[in-house]
Amino acid sequence: QVQLVESGGGLVQAGGSLRLSCAASGLTFRSYAMGWFRQAPGKERELVAAISSGGTTNYADSVKGRFTISRDNAKNTLYLQMNSLKPEDTAVYYCAARRTISAVYQYWGQGTQVTVSS
Repeated sequence: QVQLVESGGGLVQAGGSLRLSCAASGLTFRSYAMGWFRQAPGKERELVAAISSGGTTNYADSVKGRFTISRDNAKNTLYLQMNSLKPEDTAVYYCAARRTISAVYQYWGQGTQVTVSS
């Protein structure tokens, strides 16, 4: 079965950095577009960053210039480098995968908590 497993979350101070990883298995990783989503309590899940199978990236305006999404197809791993973290970045972060021809992210990880203190 398809598995997406996030790691790297934790507690950091405002202005600090954190790198999230997502290890994928059970799918042809290089053929999937990948994304990072986040959800804070009482709020809807939102797309933070996305990367195509070819490496094209897109970011939410709120994280542009601070976060970097990348992928290592040889390692079947997705990354999210988060710099200049703000308290409003606090959320559970999820890794997700979709077929290139689909607009729907059909596979999801379990999530990893990121907490940014002031």
